[in-house]
Amino acid sequence: MCCSFSWVEATLHQYGLPVIFVDLFLESVGLPLPGETLLLLAGSLAAKGDLALVPLWLTAFAASVAGDNAGYLIGRRLGRPAVLRWGGRIGLSEARLARVEALMQRRGLMIVAGARFVAVLRQLNGLAAGTAGMHWARFLAGNVLGAAVWVSVWVLAAYAFGVDAHLWRGQ
Repeated sequence: MCCSFSWVEATLHQYGLPVIFVDLFLESVGLPLPGETLLLLAGSLAAKGDLALVPLWLTAFAASVAGDNAGYLIGRRLGRPAVLRWGGRIGLSEARLARVEALMQRRGLMIVAGARFVAVLRQLNGLAAGTAGMHWARFLAGNVLGAAVWVSVWVLAAYAFGVDAHLWRGQ
């Protein structure tokens, strides 16, 4: 089999919720990790009874919110000076940063919430909001809303499908 996830399942069986927390936290800080894939697998394991659903949801939600907040803090402290210093090398000028900052002030809450569902945006969400100077309370509201919906969609979809699949197969 070319693309087996058996090692991920074995890791989840061995380490459980802590590995889910670490993966989702680091992904939310900005690392390109497989958050959605992990949630789908974890939700299906919950359907089999190998993970408890409520602690899984709470762990994934807490990790996502905490990781995004860490990314926000990094962006707030280091982002704007870094963009102004080196951004020109990749096409980020002060004028473009000003447009992003204005957009985040107008629509930031919905951008932060919706970015959860777009792969690269999910990882850079907190960093971008912090860099753009979005007010933390607005960021937190969007972060909590987005994380709750995102975790619910992936975990509960996998859980529901997993329960149906196990019932269909007679397990």
